[in-house]
Amino acid sequence: QVQLVESGGGLVQAGDSLRLSCAASGRTFSDYTMGWFRQAPGKEREFVAAISRTGRTTSYADSVKGRFTISRDNAKNTVYLQMNSLKPEDTAVYSCNARAFGSEYWGQGTQVTVSS
Repeated sequence: QVQLVESGGGLVQAGDSLRLSCAASGRTFSDYTMGWFRQAPGKEREFVAAISRTGRTTSYADSVKGRFTISRDNAKNTVYLQMNSLKPEDTAVYSCNARAFGSEYWGQGTQVTVSS
């Protein structure tokens, strides 16, 4: 089992920045590919970004490419999502995800609201 706890969400204005954190516990963090997903009201959950176990490889949704950066600190068992130039359409609940060995785990999510 892996427990994931997100933090760092909030209410910001368009153009502002936020950094989300996801702290993991329960298993060897570096064994897991980590990702961020988001779900806006009335919409399906969508992929935002992912990072490999070592952090060398990252991938992003086209909608956030160039504005968001995913990173991880395996010594701190934490994955981050730096979000810059936020837009109202980025408003959503952001959840982190851990995948390995055929299993998948999710955090509870943190709300990000961007006002125009």
